[in-house]
Amino acid sequence: MGKRTSRTKKQKRGCFRRIFLLLLLSAALLWFYHYSNNSLRVEHFTYASTRLPEGFDGCRIVVLSDLHAKEFGEHNERLLSVLKSLAPDYIFISGDLVDRSTKDPLSYAAETAASLSAIAPSYYVTGNHEWACRCAVKDLKKTLRDADVTVMSNEFLRLYRGDDVIYLAGIDDPNGSAEQKTPEKLAEEVKAVTDGFWLLLAHRSDRFESEYSLLGADLTVSGHAHGGLIRLPFTDGLIGNDHTLFPSYTAGFYEANGNTVLVSRGLGNSKPAFRLFNRPEIMVLTLERKEG
Repeated sequence: MGKRTSRTKKQKRGCFRRIFLLLLLSAALLWFYHYSNNSLRVEHFTYASTRLPEGFDGCRIVVLSDLHAKEFGEHNERLLSVLKSLAPDYIFISGDLVDRSTKDPLSYAAETAASLSAIAPSYYVTGNHEWACRCAVKDLKKTLRDADVTVMSNEFLRLYRGDDVIYLAGIDDPNGSAEQKTPEKLAEEVKAVTDGFWLLLAHRSDRFESEYSLLGADLTVSGHAHGGLIRLPFTDGLIGNDHTLFPSYTAGFYEANGNTVLVSRGLGNSKPAFRLFNRPEIMVLTLERKEG
């Protein structure tokens, strides 16, 4: 009787130990999931060019992409705190600010845009998800403009630092109107007024090799790929936006047809996607004049 009681106690202890380990493992996995999707990471990139005017040497641009109405703290206070500490000269918002699952996209856009434009001059292009949103894109654009964000809809403008100037062009996502100005036409308009340094803000990184790299911009800035969602060692990510395996053009610099793109991993997720080994990214791009 004593041996049986002892054996029963050992079995119970073993059972409790396994349950405890299972709970501990579950808690660790939940923490890692939360950390992977909510812990901000700042990544620094430098683009050097002999064509960059001297006045823009050291120009710092923060790139925010694919927020999908994500909030980092109440009213995005954690995100905004980091942005203020970075002291950018400009903020580029490269699409998918909101999506169809956003309950009140105009309110989110208004609050976010006002906060960003208070930090630095901010420039925005649409991504694919805005065109499937609960609100009309024209209303979203007006909301952003009312909050002092410059909306780039197949147009370009001049950026000045002292007496020097570069050009910024921005294109609407291909999900927009079929009658919209083509990227090729926009590039022609830029080249008609300058042979100097120009940047292209375009959401879809997966169109760079076949299309955007042929436009002639010194540097294209994109998002869209979410870093490949799950990043594994020695890969560009595990799952592409089109559900293919091992996509490219997901994070960092790439070259094609003699031109360069910088791709943001983005900040949010389009449901039901999630991130692993791929924390939300605030990208800091520093322009550098290269002697040559």
